[in-house]
Order: sequence, then structure tokens, then C-alpha cells
Amino acid sequence: MRDLKQSEFNIGTLGHVDHGKTTLTKAITGVWTDRHSESLKRSMTIKLGYADAIIKKCEGCGEDGPGMYTVGESCMDCENKPEPFRRISLLDSPGHETLMATAIAGSSIIDAVMLVISSTEPCPMPQTREHLMLISTLGIKKIIVVQTKVDIVGREKAKAHYEQIKKFVSGTVAESAPIVPVMANKNVNVDAVLQQIAAIEPPKHDLSSDPLMYIARSFDVNKPGTPIKDLVGGVAGGSIVRGKFKIGDEIEISPGINAARDKAKKESYEPIITTIESLSSGTDQLQEALPGGLIAFGTTIDPAFTKTDSLVGNLVGHAGKLPQPVNSLTLKYNMLKREDIPKQAFKNGEPVILGIGTATTVGYVKVAKKSTLEIDLKRPVCADPKTKISILRNFAQRWRLSGFGTIA
Repeated sequence: MRDLKQSEFNIGTLGHVDHGKTTLTKAITGVWTDRHSESLKRSMTIKLGYADAIIKKCEGCGEDGPGMYTVGESCMDCENKPEPFRRISLLDSPGHETLMATAIAGSSIIDAVMLVISSTEPCPMPQTREHLMLISTLGIKKIIVVQTKVDIVGREKAKAHYEQIKKFVSGTVAESAPIVPVMANKNVNVDAVLQQIAAIEPPKHDLSSDPLMYIARSFDVNKPGTPIKDLVGGVAGGSIVRGKFKIGDEIEISPGINAARDKAKKESYEPIITTIESLSSGTDQLQEALPGGLIAFGTTIDPAFTKTDSLVGNLVGHAGKLPQPVNSLTLKYNMLKREDIPKQAFKNGEPVILGIGTATTVGYVKVAKKSTLEIDLKRPVCADPKTKISILRNFAQRWRLSGFGTIA
């Protein structure tokens, strides 16, 4: 039996609001990822959801097929017991346009995508189109298109909608992606999605360079009323993109926390130096963590600084090995070709939203040239030079993905 204590890669679910991303995630992982109270109250994903799954394969079924893959304890086609084949992490991104920045933050740490499209609405809907642009912008080529809710519309309408999807993805990065119809709430054809995931070749990671991790979540695991002597340090979770970490490593989290105690004063950020006390992937404890999947670091940080995702957007590395935090960026700008936003030049002082790794921050255009932007940031960021930076502009009171930049 294979020992799969750590996921091999991250798969993001993207798509328009209420198209069934969270339901599909639950069908694969068994976890309802909308844990946030506001998400439950509003019945929509607001924060990034995450869950792991172990895909199992039945070797006794002969030829490769959907029935060979399951996340259950038994094979769907025979009496043989399936063996663990691959462990994956799923990131469930919000679909609503007002939460596009959150979706961008999640997309920066994914290796493959499930683009979820509901058959109950015409294709493409606005965020379906924007999320496909985002996939293309980030250069993600491992894509599975999942057509959901086919049981609601019936056979003929589902077939017509399938043709709409094919037309929509034609000529895009998703043109050759498989399109899998599912009834996720009834667990119908989910095994076919698992087959497509199993066919994805895990990415090759750089294990020799200085390690780097993007923080996607942070929290306080202490229950209210815990005695002081029993309190444990804050936890940061995210995805390692290169190198490896082990228990006992001294790490730096940058740009860190706002050290200004007076709210009336300008924010002043200081990096955090701490030690890795524990490493976990889901419920499995690790001695060493490599790229792939979502990893949680137990630290010696005061949990007051990690609660409620306070450290999201920070980078983690060995102490002294991270890029220096910056308050401004000079970017080579690439405009997306889209017809639903005006083609207008940037103005000095124009506000923009930037997606930098897992950080989402506001900036103001200082200088705009033909293909170069100088942007002052509202708060500092620690940016890996290789990161593609997504840029949203405000058109008619709506933030729209307009292009991307790379650090000049």
C-alpha cells in the first residue's frame, strides 16, 4: 500500500457563483468546505475552502476506466478492495464577482483546475469567462471542465449546453480539456472526474533551492477558556512552491505583522522570526514537508497574530532568505483581450487591486507608460520575482480583471 501522507498537487475549483463548486468538492473529499459562519449564513463561498482526498484505484478491474477510481472503501464494479493511488488537495474558490480577489489569491497556489459550469445557465456566465481568463493568465494548462446539475435540466438541454461549453472553450487554453457531466449531489459520474484527475501528471518541483511557501490561511487552534499553560502557538497554512521545510527550522514570515500600536499612525510592518513546532497535512503529522498539497505549520507565534487569517498573503522561508518587503512595484503590464471592459489608459492616482501570490492589496498608479506601471502600495508586500501579478481595475463600480504584470 502506498504511503500518501502528503498531497502531490493542488487542484482549484473555479467558476461562476452557485454553479456547484463546493458540492463537487464535497463529493470528492467528503468535506463541506464552507466552514466560515458568513458563508453558511449566505449560502455562498466567501473564503477559500480546502480539503484533501485520497483517490483509490482498483487494479483488478482490467482496462483503465472510470469505475476503477473511487474515494470510497470498495470498488464500484467488483468486490476487490481499491488501493490508494494519489492524494490531492482541493481549493474551493468563491465565484461571485465581488470576491474575485479571493479567487485570484487561491489560483496562485494551484497546479490544476476544475472549471465548474452549471447546465442550468447559459455558457459562459460572467465569472466563468473571467476565471478562464485567470487560468490562461497564470499559465495553468492542466484543466478539467465539469458540467454540473445535468439532472436538473434533462438529457436534451444538457446535450445542448455541452455544445455551448465546447464553443466557449474553443481557441482557449481549455480547448482540449475533457468535459465531464456530473450530478455531484447524487455522486453520479464523479468517478469519471476522479479518472481525469488520476491522469494528471504531478508537477516536478525544485527541492534544492531555499524553501518558499505562500500562506493561504492562518488561525488560532486554542479553544476559548484554554488555561495559559496549555496554549499553543499560532498556525499558518499554505502551499510550498519550492524547497522543503522540517520541524525545528527557524523561519521568517514576511512582510509580517503591523507593529504600529497606535491606529492613528501609519502602518509599519515587521517580519516574524519563529520556529516550526509541527507540520501536518490534513490529519497526518509530518517530520518534513515538500511542495505539493496544503501544509499547516505549528509555530511559536502568539496566536493573536494568526487568528482569522491575519497572516494570509505572507511568504514563508528560512530566516534571511526571503525577498525584501516593498512599498511600490514597477511592473511590465500585459492587457487581457476582452470586449466587456473599455480599453482606456491608466490615470495617475487610479486605484487598482493586485493579486500577488496569496496576497490581495490595493495600489495606486504613480506612473503609467505604454507597457510599464509604477504602483504605490497601500501596504507592503513580499513578492517573489517570478510571480505573475493579477491586476483588477474599477469600471462602472465593478472590479474587473484587466491584465497581469511581472516585476520589471
